[in-house]
Parts: sequence; C-alpha cells; structure tokens
Amino acid sequence: MSTTTRATETEATPPQGYAAVFRVREFRAVFAAHLLSLLGVVVAEIALTVLVYELTKSPLLSALTFALGMLPYLVGGTLFAGVADRYPARRVLVVCDLICAACVAVMIVPGTPVAALLALRIMIAAIAPVFTGTRMAALTDILGEGDLYVLGRSILRIVSQSAQLAGFGVGGVLLTVVSPRGAITLTLGTFLASALLLRFGTKARPARAHGGAALMRESLSGARKVFADRRIRAQVLLFWVPTMFVVAPEALAAPYAEHIGAGPAALGLLMCAMPVGHIAAEVWVGARLSPRTRSRIVLPVAGASLLPFLAYAAEPGLGLSVLLLVLAGAGGAYVLGLDQWFVATVPEELRGRAMTLMTAGLMTVQGAGMALAGLAAEFWPVHQVVTGAGVIGTLLSLLLVREAHRAGARPAERTELRDGTGHDVTAR
Repeated sequence: MSTTTRATETEATPPQGYAAVFRVREFRAVFAAHLLSLLGVVVAEIALTVLVYELTKSPLLSALTFALGMLPYLVGGTLFAGVADRYPARRVLVVCDLICAACVAVMIVPGTPVAALLALRIMIAAIAPVFTGTRMAALTDILGEGDLYVLGRSILRIVSQSAQLAGFGVGGVLLTVVSPRGAITLTLGTFLASALLLRFGTKARPARAHGGAALMRESLSGARKVFADRRIRAQVLLFWVPTMFVVAPEALAAPYAEHIGAGPAALGLLMCAMPVGHIAAEVWVGARLSPRTRSRIVLPVAGASLLPFLAYAAEPGLGLSVLLLVLAGAGGAYVLGLDQWFVATVPEELRGRAMTLMTAGLMTVQGAGMALAGLAAEFWPVHQVVTGAGVIGTLLSLLLVREAHRAGARPAERTELRDGTGHDVTAR
C-alpha cells in the first residue's frame, strides 16, 4: 500500500523537473515510441509528396498530399473519439500503429495508383487524433494527474517541435540517397517499432467507459458534453484560438522573405524561429516555474502571446522578424498551465474523447489559419496580413481570457492530485 503524502503549498514547492518524468519506466517506452513514429511520419510526408509529384508532375496534387496530413483530423477526431474511452488505451495505441503500418505497406508497393496513395494518407491522418488523444489520456494513468503529467505532455510537445525541424532536414538528405518509396519504407519500421514498444513497455489497463451506444454517436455525444461545459469549452478555446493566428507568419514566410529581399537561408531562419522560441520557453517554464505559477500565467500570457505580430506593421527586416517570431513562439508556453487545468477539469470517463477532440481541433485550426493567411495575402501585403492576424487574434484572445475568467476555467486552488508514484498530492 502506498504512503499518502500531502504538500502544504504548491507555490512553495519547486517543480519536479523533467528528469523525474524519465524515471517512470512506462513513460520512457511512450517517449521512445513517440519519437520513432513522429520522425517516420515527417519523413514519409516529404517522401510521399515527392513520390506523387514524380508520378503526376502536378504541383497541385503534390501540395494536396501534404495538406491531407491536416484536413482529416477534424473528421477523425470528432467521429472516432469514442474509441479513446471505450477500449483499453494500450490496445487502441497498438492497433492504431498497426493500421498505419499496413497503410504504409500498401504505399510502398510499386504500381499503387495516386488515388490510393492519397486515400491511404487520409486514413493515416484520420487515425492520428485518436492515437494522440488516447495517449494523452493514458499519460494520466502513467504519470498521475499532477505535475509529472504536465511535464510529460511538455516533453512530447517539445519532441514534436524538434522532430519537425530535424525531420524535414533528415528527409531531404535521405531522398538524396534512396528513392521516395525507400524512404517511406523506413516509416513502416518506425510504426512497427512503436507498436512493439507500447505493447511490451506499458501496462494493460481497463477502458475508461463502457458505452452501449454506437461508436459515432458516443463520439458526438462526447463532443457535445465537452462544449456544453462552460469551463471545459473555455479551456479548449484557449488551446485553439491563439494557435489559429500564430501560424500566419509561418504560412507566409516565403513571400515575406522575398518582400524584404532575403535569400533562401533567411527563409529557413523565419521558419525555425517560432519553434525555437516555443521550445526554449517551454523548457524554462517546465523546469523553473512551480505548478501554481504556471497556472497563474495562463490567462495573461495567452492574451498577450500574439502582440509581437503588431510590430510587423513597420515591415521589420530579417533580424527583427526573427526576434518577433521567437517571442511569439515563447508565448505558447502558457499551455503547460492550461494542461494542468484541462486534466483537472475533464471527468475521467470523458477524458479520452475530450483530449482527442482538442487535438483534432488544434490541427484543424492550424490548417484553417494557414489557408486564411494565404487567402488574405492575395489582397493585402504580407506584413499587413501578419499585423492583422496579431490584432484580430489578440482581440479574440482577450475576449476569451475574459470568458475563461468568468467561467471559472481555472480549477480551484485546492485540488487532490495523484503523482506518478501513486501518492496523493494536495495542490493549493
């Protein structure tokens, strides 16, 4: 029987640090699986885009192949979210990996038509939010509902940002030595390795809920419950709204680099600046700030995170643009505290569906934000579009901050939490 301990003041308790998360054996397996599958997906996206272009010589179909990585998230996350709560998490994660591996296996078969390649890409993208939401919910079982969970989520988020930066470089180099289908074959191995790690590196646990309704009805019911709760709805929108506008300068990096007369190397700096700022800030916030402080900065930082974009009105040069993007990326670190709120507010039986829906929405609003920024740039100069994104995004974020405050989106100061060792911790 585990010993029950209680912390008196979370404000006086320093954060446990990222090293504490890696001491949990199951998390190490989840981390390794995440890293493998993520690198594989990024490489496969590049290779599949090149393969489709080689087969069709169509820029439109090549671009569509990349876009299909985002578009099905909303459908998959809405219609299949019930899977995350209805079935045991380990089984869901392993089956998702095996389905993705099967899709990749068909992609690498010579002679697979382009229409089939695109359909398989859609299937993998539709599965992704179910996998991610289930894993997020499973982390509360592995790490508890306290600080370890927040830091674990932070680690996976940092890895996602870093793997995207590294993966595009690795994919480009890889395609110089192997064919696109050869690069995609590596993804088959990463999905299978991820499935093995999750199957033998994590414990079997029962399903969170046992619904008798049809799967899609149960998934839609979960979405209705999420948005019917004013507190949860405000938290979800805090994840989504700033994200929708923060992607504008990334989507328009190429035309802005041309506008300021910068070369190809400058484009790389503009694309990397925001992820670098986000990673650096998230590591600092996770390592240095206490859980209570992270909770307190959520609303002010969420409201101010897009303010750096207002300086685009002055058409900044390369150096200042990079600095502004780093600052905007750093503003995203408020999500650590928001993770605390979300896991403390969402009922356990709804957690898988809520996290799947939240993940699907994040990808969807990013795609929508990029598309809207591109559309606006057809009519206005790029620097004005980014400035407008900053103005509109800040106004909406401030309205949302006000709603979150009124709705009591921040959980009560005193909350019973469990850490990754099974101990109870009283957060105040």
